[in-house]
Formats: sequence, structure tokens, C-alpha cells
Amino acid sequence: MRLTVKVIPGASRNAIKEVAGGLKVYVTQPPADGRANAAVIEILATHFGVPQKNVIVVSGARSRHKQIDILS
Repeated sequence: MRLTVKVIPGASRNAIKEVAGGLKVYVTQPPADGRANAAVIEILATHFGVPQKNVIVVSGARSRHKQIDILS
């Protein structure tokens, strides 16, 4: 399944919110050294009940807007 995700780094809490056209993922990690991307992968893997290796950032690795594949 492919998701459109908007990431909000540096948030006060980790959370996922459904919005029109995709998900908004709030992470406490800053957008430096890929830490926010790692946090997004961890949060989505937990949310969908899949291993972290099954969550792949397809595009937007350096952007707030990402396309993410969730493999089952």
C-alpha cells in the first residue's frame, strides 16, 4: 500500500492524524541526519503492525511530503 505522508518534525509528541489525501505524522525528532525519517518509519510500522523493514520511503526523503510503501 502506498501512502502520502506529511511529516511535522520537532513536534511535542509522536502522533498520526488522518487528513484529506493521506496522513500527517508528528515526530519529536529533528529533521537532521535522517532522524525524523527513522522516527516516521518506526511510528508507521507500529501503527500498521509490520516490521520496520517493511516501511519504505519511496520519495521525499529530504522533504516533509513523502510517498511511503507499507509492505505486508
